[in-house]
Amino acid sequence: MHAMILAAGRGERMKPLTDTRPKPLLEAGGQPLIVWHLQRLRAAGIHDIVINHAWLGEQIESALGDGRGFGVSIRYSAEAQALETAGGIARALPLLGPEPFLVVNGDIWCDWRLERAHAISAQLRALNWQAWCVLVDNPEHHRTGDFVLEHGRLLEDPRAGEQPRLTFSGIGVYHPSLFDSIESGTRAALAPLLRQAAAQGRAGAEHHRGQWTDVGTPERLRELDARLSNPHAGVPPPDFSPTA
Repeated sequence: MHAMILAAGRGERMKPLTDTRPKPLLEAGGQPLIVWHLQRLRAAGIHDIVINHAWLGEQIESALGDGRGFGVSIRYSAEAQALETAGGIARALPLLGPEPFLVVNGDIWCDWRLERAHAISAQLRALNWQAWCVLVDNPEHHRTGDFVLEHGRLLEDPRAGEQPRLTFSGIGVYHPSLFDSIESGTRAALAPLLRQAAAQGRAGAEHHRGQWTDVGTPERLRELDARLSNPHAGVPPPDFSPTA
């Protein structure tokens, strides 16, 4: 199974930290955010990884290389200018292959079990679905949420069910066909594609109630760093093995 880490964003809200360093290389708990992802992907048995980049992307390639130092294989999808989420994924499709793949935002921290992506990929193929999203409780900075979850299905319209909206975590498993309408090299957002798949009954989801942080501001980065640096915070160490 392939995975993609989205790392092309400029990180405007992180200035001045991102003036000289791409956001995924900012550190929390003693190591770059993107390294947490690499270690957790390896532990989940996902070793073929694609990383897109734009702003200061050469620093990401220099820091991570081909991934051998982290026990994975990394290929890069360089963008002259960030193509947004769906545009970046569409450009990287030739590197991701024909089967469903896992996508993780490079600027989040989450303890969702990445090894679940294997079973979700098989489920997408069996049901002819295009997307599966991990949803989380709405944080203070995004109280309105994004989608409704009802009986394992992703719904965009809150009138379709009694459940409240939840926030998209930035973690999803997608079939390449989800991006058929996006021409490679064009800018495109992901949310419209997810809403379309949800409207067609071809999108699933689950509610993750564990730890999740959208590391979008210096304040949230400091909070995450303090939590990960605390040995009593209940988070896995930097180099951990997969759980059963």
